[in-house]
Amino acid sequence: MIVQACINGARPADFHPALPLDAEAMARDGAASIAAGAAELHVHARGADKRESLSPAAMGPTIAALRRACPGTLIGVSTGAWIENDDVSTLVAIAGWRELPDYASVNLSETAAPLVMESLRQRGIGIEAGLASVADAERLVSLDHGGRVLRILIEISEQTLDAAFAVSEGIEKVLGRAGIRRAILLHGADATVWPFVRRAAQRNWSTRVGLEDGKDLPDGTEASCNAALVAAAVAIFRTGRSA
Repeated sequence: MIVQACINGARPADFHPALPLDAEAMARDGAASIAAGAAELHVHARGADKRESLSPAAMGPTIAALRRACPGTLIGVSTGAWIENDDVSTLVAIAGWRELPDYASVNLSETAAPLVMESLRQRGIGIEAGLASVADAERLVSLDHGGRVLRILIEISEQTLDAAFAVSEGIEKVLGRAGIRRAILLHGADATVWPFVRRAAQRNWSTRVGLEDGKDLPDGTEASCNAALVAAAVAIFRTGRSA
């Protein structure tokens, strides 16, 4: 049961003034997030142009800087298909990584997910199986990867709370019927960030917060930085408050 910090994601530079977009900024931000109570980091490496990239040239300096700034911290990355916008390029990039993350998230909605998962497994990189729909959960079960992943990442994009909860509950039912017993990290996005942090705390699941998922604190005010978002999530976990 941890709070993971997702410090940048695919957000554009103008999303928030504290959004970290280069290796050293991510390292500083990651260290501050760990100091605020985050147990792990999830980052999207950026190239020299500040755009997301899976290339070894972007990934290597990012992971190395985070290792220096946050020794002993598990570091995860995304493998989202939109980053390289080409499945072959994604697989080539992963094969060329010299500095390896501890784990990587794979979206089960993406066509190449099974190939990406196998590529990560061959390199000894843990897998977060990203499920955003019931269909994603059913696909994971059909691929027989449910028992061979580091954790299940239930990530809800619906912005209406009733719809978001319905999708989450549908995913949970599929996993339960299949007998998949892996650690679960549950998170929402933007309007649903804090309802899902509270739900995760109530169920003794992990969660994540950070500028990738949203920039507002539980009271609706804009957070100053990722560390402030982490601190708010940790407070909910520590006190068990649901308000």
